Formats: sequence, C-alpha cells, structure tokens
Amino acid sequence: MTEPAFASPSGLADTVRTWVRAWTVSRELDPPRPHGSGWRVEVGWPEQQRRHVFPALGDDLRALGADVREPWCFVKCLATADTLRAALPARWHVQPQSAMMVFEGEPPAAPALPAGYALDVPADAPVPHVRVLAADGSLAADGRLVMLGEEAIIDRIGTDAAHRRRGLGSAVMCALHAIARERSARRGLLVATQQGQALYETLGWRVIAPYASAVVPA
Repeated sequence: MTEPAFASPSGLADTVRTWVRAWTVSRELDPPRPHGSGWRVEVGWPEQQRRHVFPALGDDLRALGADVREPWCFVKCLATADTLRAALPARWHVQPQSAMMVFEGEPPAAPALPAGYALDVPADAPVPHVRVLAADGSLAADGRLVMLGEEAIIDRIGTDAAHRRRGLGSAVMCALHAIARERSARRGLLVATQQGQALYETLGWRVIAPYASAVVPA
C-alpha cells in the first residue's frame, strides 16, 4: 500500500494556529497564547487542565515534556503517535493516532435521515450547533462549526452509542458543510480520530498530516 503524502509540518503552522484558535472558540475558552513554536491553552477542566499544541516535534516540545509533571496536561503535535512517544518521558500517556484533515470542493449531498429523527440547524448562530434529535427529543448526534475568515473549522462531532451506524454523522457533517458554503468558506479543517477519518474520507476530506496527543494522567 502506498503511504499517504503529508504536507510539511513547517508549512502548516498557520493551519495549526487556526485550528487551535477555533478549538477555543468552540469551547468558549480564552484564546491560545504563543508558547515556543506552538500555542498554550488554559482549559481548566477536571481532566484537561492545559494543552500545548505544536506544528512540529522540536526541542521546545521535548523540553516541555521533560519539565511538566502535573496531571491532565496535554501535548499535541503534527506527528505520528510513535514519534511523539519516543520524544516524551515514560510518565506521558500517548493516545491513539489522529489526523488533521482538510476539505476543498463542493459540499456533499445531504443523506435522508432515517424515520424518527429530526435535524435541528441553527444556521444564523455565531457558532452553529447542528443536532440530530431522536423521536423522544433526546440528542442522537451533533457537531459545531467555527468560521475564522474563510476557514470553516468543524469540531465536536459525535453520535450517541445507541444511534450509531444510521448515517447520522453524515447528516450532521453535510448540514455543517452547507452552512460553511453559505458563509463563503474557502476550506474546511478538522482533526479526526481513526474512526472518524473513515467517515470524513467518504465525504471528500483528505489527510494533510498525522496528529498525535499525549497526557500526564492522574
């Protein structure tokens, strides 16, 4: 199998900065602050106190990894999980591999929802939160869109375990695509888990770089 060609991390610094900024907007946090070659976000959640995001694995990331000992601090980087593992002390737990993906092109056609589900699309909201509701009104799937200039950053895509394998994730993504197009998006951007990557590729997204994450657990 041919290995995918990734963009150079040195050429992705602006993309990573856009992603980090959108991540804080989506979660209503303070904007990221520069930290070495990357960015620092004060999160303040019980199981994520702080995160550092780097466009490449360099000496400043290695130094941070050697110094940090407090729990629930995350380091994220455009690198493979194995590469990040080799750069950090053993106390860091490296999470499953993710990928940074982009979308450039025409939005995919929206699939029909299965019977019993309804799509809620608040297109006028500053940060649109698209939801698929089950027949009883409970949340079955959802996702958010953050627009930064002409960049459409899709975030927090999720489907409840009881409602998976019914095309609800595709419905959410297509609704977000439509809103992004209405807002004159030039490009879409997201970070995908291995499971999510397969779905996004069917909708026309492509991987531009591996994305790895590590945390000091409690």
